[in-house]
Amino acid sequence: MKNRWVADHLLQFDISKVRFQVVAVIFIILWAILWGRAFYLQIVIGPELRAMSSKQHLMTQLVEAKRGNIYDRNGQILARSVEVKSIYAHPKQISDPDFTAKTLAPILDLDEKKLAERLKQDRSFIWLKRKIDDATASTVQQTNLPGIGLSTEYERVYPYKHLAGQLLGFVGVDNKGLEGVERAFNDVLVGNSQKQVVPRDIAGRALYDINDKESRGEDLHLTIDVQLQFIAEEVISKAVETNNAKWGGVLIADAKTSNILAWAQYPFFNPNNFRNYSAEIYRNRLAADALEPGSTFKPLIVAGALENKIIDLDTKFDTENGVWTLEHIKIGKDKKPFTIGDDGRAYKELTTEEILAYSSNIGMAKITQTMGAKITRQFLLDMGFGNSTDIGLAESKGIIRPLRDWSEADLLSTGFGQSISATALQMVQAFNILANDGERVHLHIIKDESSENVAEQRVFSRKVAREVLKMMETVVDGNGTGKNARIAGVRVAGKTGTAQKAGSADTSGYGDMRMASFIGIVPADNPKYIIYVLLDDLDKNSYGGRLAAPVFQEIAQRSMAYSGDLPDVIFASESNKFTGETLSLKPQKRQTIKNGIVPDVTRQTLKKALEIFNEFGQLPEIIGNGMYVVKQEPPAGTKVIVRDENNKEKIISHTYKLYLSLPKEPENDGQIQSNKGTEK
Repeated sequence: MKNRWVADHLLQFDISKVRFQVVAVIFIILWAILWGRAFYLQIVIGPELRAMSSKQHLMTQLVEAKRGNIYDRNGQILARSVEVKSIYAHPKQISDPDFTAKTLAPILDLDEKKLAERLKQDRSFIWLKRKIDDATASTVQQTNLPGIGLSTEYERVYPYKHLAGQLLGFVGVDNKGLEGVERAFNDVLVGNSQKQVVPRDIAGRALYDINDKESRGEDLHLTIDVQLQFIAEEVISKAVETNNAKWGGVLIADAKTSNILAWAQYPFFNPNNFRNYSAEIYRNRLAADALEPGSTFKPLIVAGALENKIIDLDTKFDTENGVWTLEHIKIGKDKKPFTIGDDGRAYKELTTEEILAYSSNIGMAKITQTMGAKITRQFLLDMGFGNSTDIGLAESKGIIRPLRDWSEADLLSTGFGQSISATALQMVQAFNILANDGERVHLHIIKDESSENVAEQRVFSRKVAREVLKMMETVVDGNGTGKNARIAGVRVAGKTGTAQKAGSADTSGYGDMRMASFIGIVPADNPKYIIYVLLDDLDKNSYGGRLAAPVFQEIAQRSMAYSGDLPDVIFASESNKFTGETLSLKPQKRQTIKNGIVPDVTRQTLKKALEIFNEFGQLPEIIGNGMYVVKQEPPAGTKVIVRDENNKEKIISHTYKLYLSLPKEPENDGQIQSNKGTEK
C-alpha cells in the first residue's frame, strides 16, 4: 500500500515536471521567435523598412528659391517673381492610373491615354504640368487623388511688358535666366534652391509649405531710367516703322556717371511671352551685333590724328573733286581699282574741321593714310574697340584685325568707318571718352555709385577732346550734315553716319542696303547725355542726317525736358495745337494722385508730370515736343479708383496722354546753301 502511494505521487510529480518543461520550452521557442523576428525586422531588413516608412510619411521636395527682383535706377520694378502651382505625381503610389488619368486629363487639358502611360511608369516622381493658374490648381486639389500633389514654384513677370525687353531677357521654366540681364546675372538673381524633407498626408500631399526667404535671390538695381527708356522706345519705334527699317536701336548714357540710362530696340520683345518670339527679335543687338559704324566713326579718327600730332585743325587735304581712284590697289574678283567717293559732292582742299563737317570720305582716308596702320590700330584698341566693354552682358568684341592683316585699302576705309566692326555699346564707350575730357571711363548697367565715372585710361588730352567736340558742334550748327539734330537754345555736338552693308554671301563687296546712324552729346559745353541712334537695313537712298538725326533730336529734347535741363524757350501759339495762347509759366504746387482722381498737371514741367504719374504706376504717352504740359487726357478730376459691389477698390483702365508745347524754331538756322549735299 505504502509503496503504491509513493509510486502514484512520483508519477504525478513526473507529469507536472514534464508539463512545466514543455511549457518552458514553448515559451523559450516563442521568445526566440519573437527575438528572431525583432532581430530580422530591426537589423536585417530594418533599413529597408525605415526607407519604406519615410516614403509613406515623408517626401523630399525641391524648394525653389524666389528669384530676386530687377529694378530701374528709381526703384521701379522691371522684373519680379510671383508664386504659382505645379502638378506632380508619384506613380508608385497610384493604384489606379487609368482612373487618375481620366480624372486629371480634362482638368489639365492633357491627352488621357498619354497621361495614363506616364502614370504607369516605374518612377517615384514626375511633373504633370508646370506653373498652372489658381483655378486649375484648386480643381486638382479638390480631387484628392492619391499620389497627386501641388508644388509651389515661381513665375517671372515683367510689369512693363516690352519695356527694355531685349536688355532684360527672360527666364525659362526651371527658373534659369536664358537671355539678357536675366542670363548674365543669373547667379546673383537665382538664389539657392534646395531639397528638404516634408511630412505628408495619406494622399501624398505636403502638410505645409516651406519658407524659402533665407534662400531668396538678390535684387538687381539697373542704371536704366524707366521714363527715358519709354521716350527712347516710343521714338525709335516710330522711326523704324516710318522708314521701313529692319530694326532700330537707341542707347542713352549719362556722361557724368557713365551709366546707361536707356537701352531701346524695335521691334519690341515682351519677355512675358518669350515663346512667341524668334531669336532674331529677342537678340540683344546693341551689345551682340558688330556692324561697320560708317561716318559716325570719323570724329574718333580725327581725335587720334590730333592726339598723335599728325594733323592740326588747319591741316588741309585735297579731296580730289569728290572721287579718288587708286589704280595700284585692286579689289574684288574683278580686280577693279579701289575708288573712294564723296557721294556726288565735289570738294577740293578742305581743312580738318571742314572734312569732318562735310563728312568727306576722301579727306578721312587721307588722314588715316598719314597716320599709318600701326598708330591707327593701336589708337582704336586704346578706345576699347576689339574688346568687350565688360559691362556684364553677353557682347561681341567687334573686329579689329591683327596688324599683319591690314591692307592699304583697309587702312583707308577705316578712316570713314569701314573695314572694321563695332557694337553700339562700343561706340557709346568711345564717345564717352570725348565727353569725359579724353579719359576712358567704364560703362555701367548695374547701379553702383562707388564705381561711377572712375577713369581707366587717358586716351586723348583734354585739349583734343574739346577741339573734337567743337568740330562736332559745327556738324550740327554750321554747314555740316547734322542740321536735323539742332535743338533751340542747346549746344549739340554730333555726327551723322551712313554705312554700306555687305552684300550676299555669293557676291563680293557691298550691297544696296544701308545703316543710318547718329551719335550726339548734349549739351556740348557741359556733357549730360550721350545718345546713339541707328536704323538698320534701309534702302540705298537713306542717310543718317536725314533719318537718324531727327530721331536723336526728339529723344535729346524730351530727355532734357524730363531732367529739367532744357533752357527757357518761347512757345509759339501758331505751333500749339492744344491752346490758343502763349503758355503762361506760373509756379504751381506739386500735385499728387489722391482720393482716386487724376490730378491737374497742365503747366507743370514734363519731369514733374511724369513723376506724379510714376507714383501711380502709370507711363503716359508723350505727344509733341517741349518742356511743359499744355493738355492732358483724361482731364483732371477723372475718377481712377472706384469701389465695386464688395466695397473693394479697383482701378479703372485709362490711356494717359500728356501733350507738350512746341518750341519756336529760330528764324535763321545758319545754313549755308553752297556745297550742299548728303553725307556718306
